Amino acid sequence: QVPLVESGGGLVQTGDSVTVSCIVSGRSFRTGTMGWFRQTPGKEREFVAVRRWSFGTTLYADSVKGRFTMSKDNEKNTMYLQMNSLKPEDTATYFCAATNRNLITSTIRLPSNYDDWGQGTQVTVSS
Repeated sequence: QVPLVESGGGLVQTGDSVTVSCIVSGRSFRTGTMGWFRQTPGKEREFVAVRRWSFGTTLYADSVKGRFTMSKDNEKNTMYLQMNSLKPEDTATYFCAATNRNLITSTIRLPSNYDDWGQGTQVTVSS
């Protein structure tokens, strides 16, 4: 069973909204840390939004704050990233990630601290 499976994304226009989903298997939304990262060709994977479930707080990258919202549906074992007011610079492959650890603030944004990754889903924003 694949731990994380993303879906959604696609080709949208500037200013549009899109939601990407991540089905989570074998993990609880009560503990650990999960989140969303994105990557473009030739660049390092970057933090978008992460949440430590036991603390109930979500951290967002400055570039997406106020436009993106991370949420979950316990019954569906699914995590979401709703993206509004999309810009061409949001174009990337979006990945969900998870670890059993409650990461601290200084490490929560680092991709290397996450143990499981989805396969990624492409979001392309045309200008």
